[in-house]
Amino acid sequence: MKPLTAANKLGIYLPAAPEEFQNSMVSRSDLDALRNDPPQWLTDLQTNGPFPRDVIAKKLGVSIAGLARGGVTEALTSDAIDELVASPPQWLVRERRTQIQVRKDAERIREKQEARRTAGNRPTKLRNL
Repeated sequence: MKPLTAANKLGIYLPAAPEEFQNSMVSRSDLDALRNDPPQWLTDLQTNGPFPRDVIAKKLGVSIAGLARGGVTEALTSDAIDELVASPPQWLVRERRTQIQVRKDAERIREKQEARRTAGNRPTKLRNL
């Protein structure tokens, strides 16, 4: 697989990885070996960053689009993320509220669809289609 794909699967920011990792293809067995017995550089990147946007968004409790709206375009380290969490700027507070509302709406829709499925008069074997 391409290095970018492997970096995504490992949850690391590719430009922060060593050159040899960035410039070589990674097999499934290599990826499994990195997961099972990570080298020091991988452990450091997974612990301290810099992190890719999807990991930053998860750690801050917002969406990737929310990061963009907040002006976060670069990879952040764990220290920078901790600073944002300790004293959240207005955009982060707003995006967290938005994310909470999105999750509530998704749950409400899921419950409504489940109620509609169970209340239907179709035979049981066809309900899960």
